[in-house]
Amino acid sequence: MKVVIIDYGAGNTRSVQLTLERIGIHARLTDEADEIRAADKVIFPGVGHARSAMDVLRDKKLDTLIPSLRQPVLGICLGMQLLCTQSEEGDTPCLGIFDEQVKLFPASGKVPHMGWNTATASDAALFPAGWYYFVHSYYVPLSSYTVLGCDYITGFAAAIHRDNFYGVQFHPEKSGKTGEVLLTNFLKL
Repeated sequence: MKVVIIDYGAGNTRSVQLTLERIGIHARLTDEADEIRAADKVIFPGVGHARSAMDVLRDKKLDTLIPSLRQPVLGICLGMQLLCTQSEEGDTPCLGIFDEQVKLFPASGKVPHMGWNTATASDAALFPAGWYYFVHSYYVPLSSYTVLGCDYITGFAAAIHRDNFYGVQFHPEKSGKTGEVLLTNFLKL
């Protein structure tokens, strides 16, 4: 199985790669379109600012490549948010795979949401309910795409799914055994 991690300078690529190695999967870091298209599974991680990340994706022409992919794609944290239509972070147009607006958590609580929190599953086969590690100030609202929900200040989507695209707001690579189970399930698709 050929697994690639999209390398666009936004994030946690090495920790994702190391977690995959722990579960016996070699994943290649790349921003090469042909290599990404040829992969069996694509992981799209991210940490940072939505506007800056989208600028890099546009410069590398990955903004048109990613929505055209037909194999399973997993967006992680900022990667999940960038799969949506728009982000309030920098009023940023995103990739538009999920018709959702990414929102800033209300100021009524401590932001960012950082640490362990539980997520409840509506699709337990792929996304197990349990404790996951989160670090984020922006969130995707609960919707028909939500397969894991979470609550912090407000309810939000901890995981989303549409066709061959999956997204998780938390960091499975930092979420211990539960995160490893999720990554293993994704790789079995």
